[in-house]
Amino acid sequence: MRTLVILTLLAALVIAATCYESHESMESHEYLNPFLNRRRANDFIQADSRLRAITQERIRERSKAPQEHQRELCEDYYPCEMYAFRHGYAAAYKHYFGRRRTK
Repeated sequence: MRTLVILTLLAALVIAATCYESHESMESHEYLNPFLNRRRANDFIQADSRLRAITQERIRERSKAPQEHQRELCEDYYPCEMYAFRHGYAAAYKHYFGRRRTK
């Protein structure tokens, strides 16, 4: 009987030690309400910085280097792409598209 009482007290101490809610965990606002409303969800991102980034990306797309255009053209044509794996994209573009054949 004495062993049962000691084990029960020991179990109660272990439960009390592991289930204790510290003050630090209660300080967090997410503990009470983990979800944000729609207005506060994107407060940390500035709207103009997103628009500026999109604009810069569009400008970069329009003003690509000639080598980039050549590489994209070569990547779309399978034999040119296979040739480029062995000899490089510049040589592959020159081989397949460098000299235009006219009738």
